[in-house]
Amino acid sequence: MESTPWWPPTVVPPKDAPNILLILTDDAGFAVPSTFGGVIPTPSMDRIANAGLRYNRIMSTSLCSPTRAALITGRNHHSVGFGVIAEQATGFPGYDSVIGVDNATIGRILRDNGYATSWFGKDHNTPTYQASQAGPFYQWPTGLGFDYFYGFVGGDANQWQPNLFRNTTQIYPWVGQEGTLKMDRSDPKAEIWPVTGEEPS
Repeated sequence: MESTPWWPPTVVPPKDAPNILLILTDDAGFAVPSTFGGVIPTPSMDRIANAGLRYNRIMSTSLCSPTRAALITGRNHHSVGFGVIAEQATGFPGYDSVIGVDNATIGRILRDNGYATSWFGKDHNTPTYQASQAGPFYQWPTGLGFDYFYGFVGGDANQWQPNLFRNTTQIYPWVGQEGTLKMDRSDPKAEIWPVTGEEPS
């Protein structure tokens, strides 16, 4: 009897599946940008929102970590461990700053459906005892279902020498430009992301 090789089909998004851009601004009210009727002009966000859908029904807390946890999981922030910000975790249910494996993030759901996913900017949802170069990394964005991460882990970052990471590797784009705010802090490799959908190397 002969056997034939079989490989599971590659998961790809449906034909004409939309691109999804989810933006969470920190320390800004919902109605601050012009996109939602505010006084701060945000023409690029306005243009993107006018070409797509506006996600405007989320319960926003007064703290960033709980709001972000609710947004990326679609669940109440207490049910995913974020009754408080990561540094104030108590270890009690709803306050341990751990998103359980049974609580899928939008990154994991989209990735499992063929999308390439990424997280840029602030990650204030990694427990403080895991926020180091030694890991473990299962509560970092790449452990929560996002293919790519470029940003900082924690509540804030130094403006001159930010503690930046690409995935789980610390990077130092400011070296040689110390004491200046002139450098571009964005990820130059991210420019290829929307075009190819492949992880920059």
